Amino acid sequence: MFSKEDYDDWKIRMQAHLDTQDDDTWFVITDGPMKIMKANTATTISDGAPLWVEMNRHEYTNEDKKKENMDNVAKDILYKTLDKNMSARSKPVPLPKKYGRN
Repeated sequence: MFSKEDYDDWKIRMQAHLDTQDDDTWFVITDGPMKIMKANTATTISDGAPLWVEMNRHEYTNEDKKKENMDNVAKDILYKTLDKNMSARSKPVPLPKKYGRN
């Protein structure tokens, strides 16, 4: 269970736990939800490489859906470690990127 006094230990344990779920799970905590991208072959950048654009949800493969949902999975795991007082206070307040996402 999370406590302010043991934050450093809790963070290490949570990072290890989230990493066991998927290699990219900690990434969504630190950098935000994944965006599923595709090459836009109609537009290129100066060196001829394709411009990358966000993929429409109806184009997602099952693997894309799993990656896109990783933010929800991570939030679920983190919320389960909070007691009722911490959980009630943390839900409506968006956290800055450097502290993680809620």
